Amino acid sequence: MAYNLLKGKKGLIFGALNEQSIAWKVAERAVEEGAEIVLTNTAVSIRMGTIGRLAEKCRTIVVPADATSVADLENLMDRTMEHFGGKFDFMLHSIGMSPNVRKGRTYDDLDYDYLSKTLDISAISFHKAIQVARKKDAINDWGSIVALSYIAAQRTLYGYNDMADAKALLESIARSFGYIYGREKHVRINTVSQSPTQTTAGSGVLGLGDLMSFAENMSPLGNASAEDCADYVLTLFSDLTRKVTMQNLYHDGGFSSMGMSRRAMKTYEKGMRFDDVHQNQYPFGKEETK
Repeated sequence: MAYNLLKGKKGLIFGALNEQSIAWKVAERAVEEGAEIVLTNTAVSIRMGTIGRLAEKCRTIVVPADATSVADLENLMDRTMEHFGGKFDFMLHSIGMSPNVRKGRTYDDLDYDYLSKTLDISAISFHKAIQVARKKDAINDWGSIVALSYIAAQRTLYGYNDMADAKALLESIARSFGYIYGREKHVRINTVSQSPTQTTAGSGVLGLGDLMSFAENMSPLGNASAEDCADYVLTLFSDLTRKVTMQNLYHDGGFSSMGMSRRAMKTYEKGMRFDDVHQNQYPFGKEETK
C-alpha cells in the first residue's frame, strides 16, 4: 500500500546491484511513494548486476560512479541535479565490501592494504559523498541522508571481520557530519542498523546463515527483511522524521535489546547436551579411540 510519503521528492540511491539488494527495494518503494530517483553504482557492478532493469521500472537513469572517487562523485552530483533540474531531497548509502572477507583473511591476520580498501569503500565513501553534496549544495534544506549499518559496529560478532570497524566509522561519520549539515541546512543524517540480510554483499560474511538463524531465534519480532528495511528507510526520507538526526536506528526485530531469548536458550541447551553425550562416548576424542 502506498501513502504518498515521498510525493514531490527526489533522491539519489547508491548500491542497487540486483533484486537481493536493500537499495533495490528502497528504490522501488521510493518510486511507489511518489519520489523520483537517480541510481548509481560502479561501472563493473552495473555490468555484473541488473540495475538497468530497475532503472527501466523506475523510469530513471543510472550514473556510473566509484563512490571512493571524489571526481566521480562530483560528476554524479552534477548529473543528478541536471536530471532533476535542481537539488534533491534524500540520499541512500548502501555500499559495503571487504577484500579481507572475500579472501578469507581472519581479523587477527588482516591484510592492511585490504583493510584500507574496506574502510574506503564501506565508510569513507559515505564521508566523500556527503562532503561533495554539501560543497555543491546539492541537497535541499530539510533533506535526509541515510546509510545502512549493522550491530557489529557496537558488538563483536564472529565472522564479521573488518567490516565491523567500517560500520563503526560509518556511524561516527553520520554523527559528525550530522551536526555540521544539520546546523547549516537542516539536513539530517542517520544510520539504520539492519538485521542480518541475505544480500550479495552479506553472503560473503562467514557463517551468515547461522547468524541469521541465531538472530531470528533471539529477536521477539524475528529478522527484518530487505523489504521491511526499505519501508523503514522511507520514513526517514519523509517529512515525518524532520527532527531525527545523528542517530543509529536499530531495525532488527528487537535483537539489539535482547540478552537471551527462550528459543535461543533451548537451542543452546540442546547443543550443550549433545556435547556432553559426545564427550562421554569419546572422552579422548574419536581419533584416539580408533
